[in-house]
Amino acid sequence: MDFDGTLALIVAEAAAARPVAGVTEVLGELAARYAVVAVLSGRPVSFIAPLVPPGVTVSGLYGLEAVVDGEVIDHPDAGHWRPVVADAAAAAERDAPAGVQVERKGLSLTLHYRAVPGSGDAVRDWAQRAALESGLDLRLAKMSVELHPPIAADKGTALRALIDDVAAVCFLGDDVGDLPAFATLAALAAEGVAVAGIAVAGPEAPPEVLAAADAVVDGPEGALEVLRLLAR
Repeated sequence: MDFDGTLALIVAEAAAARPVAGVTEVLGELAARYAVVAVLSGRPVSFIAPLVPPGVTVSGLYGLEAVVDGEVIDHPDAGHWRPVVADAAAAAERDAPAGVQVERKGLSLTLHYRAVPGSGDAVRDWAQRAALESGLDLRLAKMSVELHPPIAADKGTALRALIDDVAAVCFLGDDVGDLPAFATLAALAAEGVAVAGIAVAGPEAPPEVLAAADAVVDGPEGALEVLRLLAR
C-alpha cells in the first residue's frame, strides 16, 4: 500500500503526516497473517519505517531504497546520484518560487507548493529546467513536483520485487505515482495471480488512478476498513 493519501491524510506540512488512528495496529495484525505486508512510498524509508510495526516491509523513494533485515539498501544504480540530487535541492532552496517547501529525500527531492497553490506552473517550469540541467527525471504528484534519478524504478518494479510465489496480491494507492503498481497488478493477473487494485479517493485523486482500480474507497478511513477486513 501507499502511504500519503492512503494510510495518512494529505497535510500541508509533509513532515507532519502520520497514519490515521488504527492503521498501525492493523498493519501488525496483517504482518502476522500474510506472506508480505509492505508500504511502497515516495518518502524515504527513514520517514516511513518508524511509523509502521515490525514485520512490515518498507520500500521508499519509488523503489530506490528499501529496508532489508533492518538495513537501508540503495538501488544498485542509485548511489552516485546522491550528490546530483543534493545540488538540485540546494538550487531549489535558493531559486525556486517563494513559499515552496523543498523536501530533501537523499536520492530524490520534492517541491511542495500546497501552501502557494497559485505557483504550480512556475514550480513545474523551474523543475523542468532543473531536470534538463541535472539529468534527473521529473515526476508530478499532488500539489508537488519530484526530481528522481533516471533509473527504471517505480512502485511497479518495487511491487514486482516483493512477489515470490504468491497466489494473490492486493494494492492500495491514491496518486499518479501508484499507477505503475496498478499496471503491475494487471500483468500479474495475466500470469494467473489473483489481484485486487483499490484506489483511495479524495478531493485530489486523479481520475486515471480511480479508473485503473478494481474498487474505490473513500479516503484513508476507507482504506483502513479494507485492511481490517483483510485482517479478519
